[in-house]
Amino acid sequence: MEAPTDETPVDPSVIRFKPGKRREGAACVQYVTIHGYRRAFVKLGEGPALLLIHGIGDSSDTWRTVMEELAKDHTVIAPDLLGHGRSEKPRADYSVAAYANGMRDLLSVLEVDKVSIVGHSLGGGVAAQFAYQFPERCERLVLVGSGGVGRSVSPLLRLAAIPGVEALMPLFGLPPVKAFSRMAADVLRQFDTAIGRDAEEVLAVFDSLPDTTARRAILRTLRSAVDWRGQVITMLDRAYLAEGMPTLVIWGRRDAVIPMGHGRLAHAAMPGSEFEIFDEAGHFPHHTDPTRFIQLVTDFVKRTEPAHFDPERWGQRLRKGRTRLTTESAVDDLELMSLPLSSLPSAH
Repeated sequence: MEAPTDETPVDPSVIRFKPGKRREGAACVQYVTIHGYRRAFVKLGEGPALLLIHGIGDSSDTWRTVMEELAKDHTVIAPDLLGHGRSEKPRADYSVAAYANGMRDLLSVLEVDKVSIVGHSLGGGVAAQFAYQFPERCERLVLVGSGGVGRSVSPLLRLAAIPGVEALMPLFGLPPVKAFSRMAADVLRQFDTAIGRDAEEVLAVFDSLPDTTARRAILRTLRSAVDWRGQVITMLDRAYLAEGMPTLVIWGRRDAVIPMGHGRLAHAAMPGSEFEIFDEAGHFPHHTDPTRFIQLVTDFVKRTEPAHFDPERWGQRLRKGRTRLTTESAVDDLELMSLPLSSLPSAH
């Protein structure tokens, strides 16, 4: 693995969406109405198309640290998912499959036929689902701290998925609650815990949610993928179909939201995938070291051939089915994280 650089991490509160604030400059926000809902996106640059999909509660702003550099060689498209950021927040279908459909529809409206997809957290699950639903339109896949792999997730996400939590939503915006959260984050960071590494990012994401309507949309999104026992969806049962799809898996070693063991498992389950670890990063490696992140993604796109969808081969893989990984049954993150890469067999 390439050693991390001395790049100074970004301030997550500075780059995030602020209600009522319009982004100016090269990466200004545009809007399009699809199925009656107004959706925000950023589009800049020229070249092979690169679709950047953010995580739960976040927005396209999470890519501000890397977007303009990537746009030097690519047409970069970074949407705000429905229910997030500047996009509308209706009472709607917020499942991973619905988001994948939404990405297809956005690309169609923008007259973009094929893309390489970079997905972070929930966006990684959406990216993998897009590659599964629309393999003829996906050229490469980059999963960054991706959801939808193993069952285990942060206890905070499990807690948020418990029925009845929505009744507490109005309290989350109160100054005393925010102050307490900030104090707790400071303590965790001072003790150099993994969750402390991500606490500032998580608080910045939550602070960007303007009102209870936005928070409820995020809660509906969360509950489509997580319950009190953990993630309820997984890409592992279909990962064997990724054979021939250039795939790069990027993870922060200190990720407390979705532990690095999930990255190891995704790498093992996806034939021919590559795995890169950011030693000092938590759940947001593209913020911890944007320079290295840009280099990895740019080099990956340049040196790999785009996937070519062959319906006959796809059918053969489906009929053959998958090879079950012995590690797939592991539910203990510590067990997953302790496994050396060499011990995880590649699926065939």
